[in-house]
Amino acid sequence: MNVWFTFLEQPLVNGLIAFYHLFGNLGWAIFSLTVAIRFVLIPLTLPSMKASNKMKELAPKIAKLKEKYKGDKQGFAKAQMELYRQSGVNPAAGCLPQIIQIVILIALFQAFQQVLKSDGSAAIETLNRALYPFLQLPQDASLNLRFLYLDLTKPDLIKISGLPSLPGFFLLFSAIFQFLSSKWMMPTVNKEKELAKKTPGVADDFATAFQSQSLYLFPLMTIFIGLKFASGLAIYWFTFSLFNVVQQIIIQKPAFLKAFGRKND
Repeated sequence: MNVWFTFLEQPLVNGLIAFYHLFGNLGWAIFSLTVAIRFVLIPLTLPSMKASNKMKELAPKIAKLKEKYKGDKQGFAKAQMELYRQSGVNPAAGCLPQIIQIVILIALFQAFQQVLKSDGSAAIETLNRALYPFLQLPQDASLNLRFLYLDLTKPDLIKISGLPSLPGFFLLFSAIFQFLSSKWMMPTVNKEKELAKKTPGVADDFATAFQSQSLYLFPLMTIFIGLKFASGLAIYWFTFSLFNVVQQIIIQKPAFLKAFGRKND
């Protein structure tokens, strides 16, 4: 028995087709399944976000510890862990939710790929092998792969005569929402930048430089990779990123508004 397929990929394929039966459109099915999964993951992401917020609140104290223990990495590490202990913060609290989300992301990618390739009777027959009996499609079925201006099996691109293909709406806004989510972390990154200038060591400079550059690097990577993938995957990433931003605003509104230079009303 393929454990990965049975407990991850197959349920996701069936969930996608269940929403397809409900809406009759694969684009809406992808959107709905992504929202449903994000709601299921809230019990995991909520503690992770709260832990992240506590870590940001401790950033000024950690900065003072770095200045106090200049050149004494062992002393700084002990003082930092003691600060975390006194504040009730677990630095590793966000690791498990992130790992689970990555596992689900990989399984979703494989599930979407399987469904998006389902064109023609042979492909429907192959898809039906993964579906539970009550969700199986007629052998002569043809999936509705059109969503707004998209063919979900092809990249989300806008083609203008005489110009290179440009990222489409869903691909572009996937990157924008990812940027907004990362921008929310910038107050901490800016403090780390200031501290790195005051303290010796290449490690600090490299870490803060990477954090700053990733603000732009990862959204650009999203666009670059998305130029090659089926737009059905772009809809998933758009929905995932949008949900993440909305969740951040609702759960951590003061910190989110501070990242954009606004006071909490």
